[in-house]
Amino acid sequence: MTIGRHLRLATAAAALLLLTACAQARPSSTPGTGTPSAPSGGVATVVDRLDAPWSIAFAGTAALVSERDSGRILELVGGSTREVGRIDGAVARGEGGLLGIAVRDGALYAFFTTDADNRIDRYELRGSAGSYALGPSRSILTGLPAASTHNGGRIAFGPDGMLYATTGDAGLPDLAQDLGSPAGKILRMTQDGGRPADNPFPGSLVYSYGHRNAQGIAWAPDGRMYASEFGQNTWDELNEIRAGANYGWPEVEGIGRRTGFVDPLQQWPTSEASPSGIAVVGDRLYIANLRGQRLRVVPLAAPSTSTEQLVREFGRLRDVAPAPGGGVWALTNNTDGRGAPRDGDDRILRIN
Repeated sequence: MTIGRHLRLATAAAALLLLTACAQARPSSTPGTGTPSAPSGGVATVVDRLDAPWSIAFAGTAALVSERDSGRILELVGGSTREVGRIDGAVARGEGGLLGIAVRDGALYAFFTTDADNRIDRYELRGSAGSYALGPSRSILTGLPAASTHNGGRIAFGPDGMLYATTGDAGLPDLAQDLGSPAGKILRMTQDGGRPADNPFPGSLVYSYGHRNAQGIAWAPDGRMYASEFGQNTWDELNEIRAGANYGWPEVEGIGRRTGFVDPLQQWPTSEASPSGIAVVGDRLYIANLRGQRLRVVPLAAPSTSTEQLVREFGRLRDVAPAPGGGVWALTNNTDGRGAPRDGDDRILRIN
């Protein structure tokens, strides 16, 4: 593990990389299809030399990035990079460590792995863009099952103001079907970690279940919620999330057409996907893919179809976010122990 590696901003002229042709079209994976497509314009490096980055969140005009292994929160703003703080107690092991972050009402929320569990803490976010610092913290949710694989970790605030979190099955598949366990779920809570009265299961944080390892959540302008999910050996998924719905794992992987389970909008072979962070920008849903090493683009008007960008051009992609001023940011993840780092990895790419 490399801790505290120096970050530097690349100049636009030196960083601009024109896209080469995308990979050839692959056979469609019912019901989704994957048609190669090049983005308009080019791709530029926003910042490089990140150490196993995991999540991007915005605090006003400042972009914040979490590093899984170092436990650092970094700030990118105004042509500079700096450390905001470190998450005490975060332990890097396998897929665990400092994972998803979110910002709301002057506070930073962090999902991280400790020696004993996964948890979500809330930190006072002091200062302003260019001078943010972490203040006192408070745990709002503890005791989430943790494991070196199937560890979940994405958090985001929905349009309803509630905090949503994805949890993996922690290597115990049957927990995904157990409504008494928080593992293998998408959870919904108040900003203080409370149980909303309108959750689908009274007195429970569970919003949806039957998930193996969801790692991306996002909402369309009309309020529809989407989640990306890692499969086992056959199919990875894009799902539309409905309150109280069962997404099948471990009884079903991919499209099962079985009563009682919700089938994905799209499925892809695991070799072409491993979908992690997702984001809605305009009328499209963007999906960062790790093993598949590509950015998948889903039109919201036709969510069973998709195109592919950056195919094997920059390695593994962990997260995606709306870029300040337009476009999309994609976060590479080649230094996490599973990728093949290139000079300057890891980096944030801006796609026009």
